Formats: sequence, C-alpha cells, structure tokens
Amino acid sequence: MKPKVYVTYKMPDDVEQFMKQHCDIRKWEGEGLIPRDVLLKEIADVDGLYSSRNSGGIVDEELLRSAPLLKAVSTVSVGYNHFDVQALKKHNVIGTHTPDVLNETVADLAFGLIISTARRIVELDRFVKQGNWKSTAKYDESYGQDVHSSTIGIIGMGRIGEAIAKRAKFGFNMDVLYYNRNRKPDAEEKYGAEYCDMESLLTRSDFVVLMTPLTPETIQIIGAKEFKLMKKTACFINVSRGQTVDEKAMIDALNNGEIYAAGLDVYETEPVEMDNPLLTMPNVVTVPHIGSATAKTEDAMAMKAAENIVAILTRKGKFDKAD
Repeated sequence: MKPKVYVTYKMPDDVEQFMKQHCDIRKWEGEGLIPRDVLLKEIADVDGLYSSRNSGGIVDEELLRSAPLLKAVSTVSVGYNHFDVQALKKHNVIGTHTPDVLNETVADLAFGLIISTARRIVELDRFVKQGNWKSTAKYDESYGQDVHSSTIGIIGMGRIGEAIAKRAKFGFNMDVLYYNRNRKPDAEEKYGAEYCDMESLLTRSDFVVLMTPLTPETIQIIGAKEFKLMKKTACFINVSRGQTVDEKAMIDALNNGEIYAAGLDVYETEPVEMDNPLLTMPNVVTVPHIGSATAKTEDAMAMKAAENIVAILTRKGKFDKAD
C-alpha cells in the first residue's frame, strides 16, 4: 500500500502527478485556508502532511496528537518557524523545508527594495502618475541616493545573504559588511565581505539588509537602539520575518528622520493591517511577502517539498530536514 498524505497546498499539476506515483493523496478542496478543526480530523489516518507556512497553520503538539500515524511534515517554504521542532522530535515526526531553491529569487527582491528605496522609485512613480510633474527645473526635489559604490551591511549571511553579497560586490561595486553567528571565510574570500559586530555594521552601512531566520534569539533583533545607531541616510531592508524587527521602533525611526527609508517584504502582522502607519509613509516601500513569488521558483519549491516527503515515506533518497 502507498503511504497516505494529506495536502493543504495547491500543487502544480506536475508535482501532483509525482506525488500520486508514490503516495495516496487527499486534498483540501474548500475555499480559502483549511479550518484548523477540519485539518485535525483529516490527518487522523495519514502518514504525511504536505502544506506551507500559510496553508497548514502551526505544526504543534495539538496537531501531532491528532495524527498518531504521522511520519513526516513537509512545508513549501524555507522558513519553518511554524514548526514546533521539539514536539516533532517528541513524536518522532520528521519536518522538512525547501532551502536553496529560492536563494537567487529572494536576493533579486532584496536588491529591488534597495534600489526602490534609495532612488525613491515608488514615491516618484506616484508623483508622475498623479500629475505633479509640472517642471524639469527642480530635479533636486527628486534626488535619491546612489546604490553603487556604497556600503551594504547584511545581518544573517546564509545562502540568501551570500547571493545578496554577490550582487552587491560584482553588480554594484559595494563594500560588503556582514554580521552572523559564525564567520563565513568563503564569503569573505569571494566577495571581500568584512565580518564585524552588529554595532559596527549599523553605524557604517548605507544599506542594512536583515536576512536572519526567526528564532527565539532573533525576535526583535532590530529595535530602537539599533535604529539610532544607523546613519540618517541609511535604508533599512527586511526580507526575513516581520517579528525580527520592533515595528513600532521602526515607525518612530522613520518619523523622526533617524533613517532615510525602509523596504519591507514582511511585517509583524500579515496581511498588514490597513491602519498601519507604514502604509502612508512615502519613504517606505511595502510588498506583500513575495520573496520567492515567481512561478518558476514557487513550482520548484513545491516539487522540492514533494520530493522531501516522498523520500521519507518511501525511505528512498535525501531530504532537507528542518532542525
């Protein structure tokens, strides 16, 4: 008999066909996200759960108690802060995620936010479309800041951080600083990256890019103290997780002119609430958590997640464990 897998994520057709070759799958066919009570009933007799951080909710003690046969949980995401890793270990369930596949795509977005904030692209796009471009005599009103030959500070030099460093060094001739739990000699050699402490990075960088995973140690790693250390001309970019930043402190820093601008893909509450002051600030670029959101990359992540769960349930092949 094939192992049983419950699916809450809308899979591409080729991924579904791959899964059906190896597993008996049952899918959530309802509108919107699957309700928690429905999910807990559906997984009572399955060997695997295939979902994402948005489509399956938190994988915790309650869920694992509801699925006594569960052997594997596969998420279509690189982040797995929605997994209770200790509970997974307790129940002998393997959690997997999809690293590497999205590195270059997320790095592209990070640089899109860097350029958009520095050159005020979104703000000036609205300026033109609203009919405010009346004269070419006052170009200083549309001045931004140079990206090339500036200094970038990357907090979290994982694979995506290295992809950002590569673009910074070779595409924009930037000096690269980084802060990380461990030094990365390869990144230092390849990109001329300089390892430094957090305070030095914040005070020297023209662009501060936050790329840390969300862990107990990184919750609000950037707060009022850190914003005060940044240059008044600094652009702050967050493509990690919203909870890594004290959002109120960031709003205060923007209002008080402590930093120049912010480019954000993530927020404390998602979807972002419409009364959030960030949405009315002309020097803040806001996008809806689209780090990996290209068809090619999302499809590749979906296939990687399928390969992960199949490898575990069939005991054939390698998988990317979330630990």
